[in-house]
Amino acid sequence: MTSSVPWQQRLSTGTEDIQDEVIGWYQQTRHGKAYVPTMIWGTLQTEAYATVILRQVVEFLGVPDDVPAGVAKRMERQQVLYDGEHHYDVILGEQALYTNIGGPEVMRGQMERILRDISLPSLTLGVLSATAEVGIVPKPGFNIFGDSRAHYELVSTGVDITDPDELALHNKAFSAFSNAACYGAAAEKLISKALAFWSNG
Repeated sequence: MTSSVPWQQRLSTGTEDIQDEVIGWYQQTRHGKAYVPTMIWGTLQTEAYATVILRQVVEFLGVPDDVPAGVAKRMERQQVLYDGEHHYDVILGEQALYTNIGGPEVMRGQMERILRDISLPSLTLGVLSATAEVGIVPKPGFNIFGDSRAHYELVSTGVDITDPDELALHNKAFSAFSNAACYGAAAEKLISKALAFWSNG
C-alpha cells in the first residue's frame, strides 16, 4: 500500500506537529535505515543546519512560521542516537557534504558534528562517493522504519510505502547503496575533505 498527504495539509499548523510525529516514528523504530543523497540526515543535523532547512520549508510552502519550535523538536528526535536502544544504518551521498545549506559557517559546524558522531554505537554511517559504481539506477532518498514502512519526502507531498514486496525492494536498493559506500576511515576521509573545503571557502 502507498499513501501520500500533501505537505501543505500535513504542515497546516506549522512544522512542530510533524516533527513531533517523526519523533514517534524514530522512537518506535529500533533499527532504521536512511539513504540521503543530497542533504544531511535530519537526525544528524546541527541546530543551525536544521534552522535553515525548516526556514526554507516554511517559505517555499507558505505554511505557518514556527521554525524555532520545529527545530527544537528535530533536536529532541536526536536523543535516539544516545539512548542505547536504537540503531540506524545511514548512507549519505557525497553531494550531501557539499550542498550549501546556510553557507560555510553552518556547513563547517555540520561536518564537525558528523565527524564527532560517526563512531556512535547507535550509528553505522557510510558515504557514497560521487564516483562510486552502484548496481542500481540512482534513486531519490528514502527512510526505512523497521519492517513496516518506507518514507519519501517529495516536493509537494510525503509518501509512505507499507506493502511488504515493495519494502523488500527498498531493502534490496539500500543494500546496493551500502555495498558501494565507504565506511570507517574512508568515510571520515571524505567528510574531512568536505570540512577542509568549507573551512577554506
